[in-house]
Amino acid sequence: MKIEDEIKSSIPLKVSKKIILNILYTQNVVNEKFNEVLKPYDLSGEQYNVLRILRGQKGNPANMCLIQERMVAKTSNTTRLVDKLLLKNLVTRNVCPENRRKIEVAITQKGLDVLTKLDPKVIEHENYFSQNLSTEELEQLNALLEKYRNQQIQ
Repeated sequence: MKIEDEIKSSIPLKVSKKIILNILYTQNVVNEKFNEVLKPYDLSGEQYNVLRILRGQKGNPANMCLIQERMVAKTSNTTRLVDKLLLKNLVTRNVCPENRRKIEVAITQKGLDVLTKLDPKVIEHENYFSQNLSTEELEQLNALLEKYRNQQIQ
């Protein structure tokens, strides 16, 4: 369905506006489905992102700056996210022995177990949205989105 039909717009839209609306609308559709995947685990998308970042550390702790710079949503409140994951015993938080101003966060075994359970469900979610496109179309879409996002200011 065209974006104009999805948002029930009766006026013609410029292509630049349609692109933005299409990206935002699609993001919401993908996020809603992803939230359904995470709901049984009492996780938000941002909390899941933190857990994946920490799993990628392969047992090494990460400081809050590293987590923040690797987040998909850069505006996320990393401290609040880590606090919520702490309450669920999915991460640990300790003061760095070499630099007492630095906080180190690590994923717990419980956090790893949750991700192990979620991995096949996340792959299924990704495949669900990819099924209507060929491999070439997926690669083209990815390249176009990267090109669109990485506009250089002249």
